Amino acid sequence: MKTILVPINKAGWPFIALFGVIAIALGYYAEPLGWIGVVLTLWCAYFFRDPDRVTPSRAGLVIAPADGRVCLVDEAVPPAELEMGIEPRPRVCIFMNVFNVHVNRAPMDGTIAKIAYRPGKFFNAELDKASEFNERMSLSMDTASGHSIAFVQIAGLVARRILCQVKEGDQMQAGQRFGLIRFGSRVDVYLPKGGKSMLSVGQLTTAGETVVADLTSDEAQRDGEVR
Repeated sequence: MKTILVPINKAGWPFIALFGVIAIALGYYAEPLGWIGVVLTLWCAYFFRDPDRVTPSRAGLVIAPADGRVCLVDEAVPPAELEMGIEPRPRVCIFMNVFNVHVNRAPMDGTIAKIAYRPGKFFNAELDKASEFNERMSLSMDTASGHSIAFVQIAGLVARRILCQVKEGDQMQAGQRFGLIRFGSRVDVYLPKGGKSMLSVGQLTTAGETVVADLTSDEAQRDGEVR
């Protein structure tokens, strides 16, 4: 039953209620439309599901902040508003479609050093230009292991609301919830210089569980291929 009766994130209840009211109104005027409304209400509840996760807790591990698919692994300069310098860092980008869990989780233990919101466009979040032009919420963290990392919530083609539930100075644990994005989006993780991704483009991630990188390892960056 735990796989079916998954907890709902509290940010989703107003939307679920709104969908429910619309379903009742549609059913009042035309029964077939009411059933469509019921299906959409169930989908809305499914979208805002918030299951517990088992987070690896070893020092040095960077954990995926989002459910989804790795759409890009490269090097890029962190958002300028975070004031983390102009030197490129290893970056892993995770795209979330409308069927993924959209609750985002902290990638490491540490302190939130800076949070910066920037309005922008709503291009398809899978596109590289989304990280530069789309609406975003950027967070930097001073980690318990002495590193600095950044993670960025990016709105997508459908998403119109980024919700960040932490503030500067908050102490976070890896896997702890920090926000969500409605409805379909992307999260980028900027690793410390020298960090190497353990993920390849196309791999699926589970927020709070999938290991993105191991900062204590000398292993080369991993490649992958479709088989």
